[in-house]
Amino acid sequence: MTKEQKNEVIEFLKEKFSQYNNFYITDTESLTVEQVGKLRKACFDKNVELKVAKNTLIKKALEAIDAEKYTGVYESLHNVTALLFSENPKDPALIISSFRKAGNNEKPQLKAAFINGDIYSGDANLATLTKIKTKDELIGEVIGLLQSPAKRVLAALLHHHEKQAEATTAAE
Repeated sequence: MTKEQKNEVIEFLKEKFSQYNNFYITDTESLTVEQVGKLRKACFDKNVELKVAKNTLIKKALEAIDAEKYTGVYESLHNVTALLFSENPKDPALIISSFRKAGNNEKPQLKAAFINGDIYSGDANLATLTKIKTKDELIGEVIGLLQSPAKRVLAALLHHHEKQAEATTAAE
């Protein structure tokens, strides 16, 4: 790879790291070409971008953006690395998890995940990441909680109104 090609990859990665608040660093070593193809398709179906890159270039791209911010990520840059970029912080975890179950495989392994500024290191975090709430899920829960008392009040008012109407009809 020429210096120019390396710089192109670094620029591309810088763009992706700047574009997404969430990315996963996975180990795809020992996956066959066919398996990587299936993984790419699973990612594509969920709007998750998968990019395989050399660890040194990934590190240079991250350092160029903000060396401090990504400090906890650098130690996970070893072996074969595939990056998964996603708007939704949970989708890559679900993809990896279901891909592993379907293929009865331990790969791809989660090396690290960077979710809205927080770093989750190690494969043991995969189960946790499949359960994290997305922004939309949290908003939905809050709306549900806010609607719940209002619905009870409306139901009570409606019930009270019906009782009054029955009493008025009975009195006539």
